[in-house]
Amino acid sequence: MKKKLAIFASGSGSNAEEIMKYFSDHPDVEVKVLLTNNPKAYAIERAKKFNVLHKVFTKQDFETENVVEWLRDNRGITHIALAGFLWLIPENLIKAFPNRIVNIHPALLPKYGGKGMYGNKVHEAVKSGGDIQSGITIHVVNTRYDEGEVLAQKTIDITPTDTAEDIANKVRELEHKYYPAVIESWIKGVAKDTQRE
Repeated sequence: MKKKLAIFASGSGSNAEEIMKYFSDHPDVEVKVLLTNNPKAYAIERAKKFNVLHKVFTKQDFETENVVEWLRDNRGITHIALAGFLWLIPENLIKAFPNRIVNIHPALLPKYGGKGMYGNKVHEAVKSGGDIQSGITIHVVNTRYDEGEVLAQKTIDITPTDTAEDIANKVRELEHKYYPAVIESWIKGVAKDTQRE
């Protein structure tokens, strides 16, 4: 029986699209739904392109059992991938899907993680910190921002002339290249990959 994946996204959804593309004809994993807290998220348009159902939910839906019940009862979801989703995952959702929610962070955790560290804020912090490397961290989600078990980290080199936007572009390439494949390995229970490249 196929595993059923839900994607949560708040914005553009470029990672969500890469995930939907990767699993579009997959024998073992199917993307069943894209959920968003933002009714104007471009991720919705990306979901339509792949004929993936989308659902917009409110903060109240998220913090009560509504989202959990909808995922479990109506869609049969087995796993969840966060793809640019900005809200902290509530405990009830984590209890309903223990060790079955994964996220991607645009830096090498534990550096530049935590509340408020997302998108360009991360890349600007990396730039101002003078780091010579950045990258992505793919991790299991727990009740704290960016503190779950690391599944994979991939790195890029930063030159002194790189702007925050340059760093963002390099990191996005890593995200698109690795996130869907790491999700596949994680769903299949393959050993985690913490190799740095």
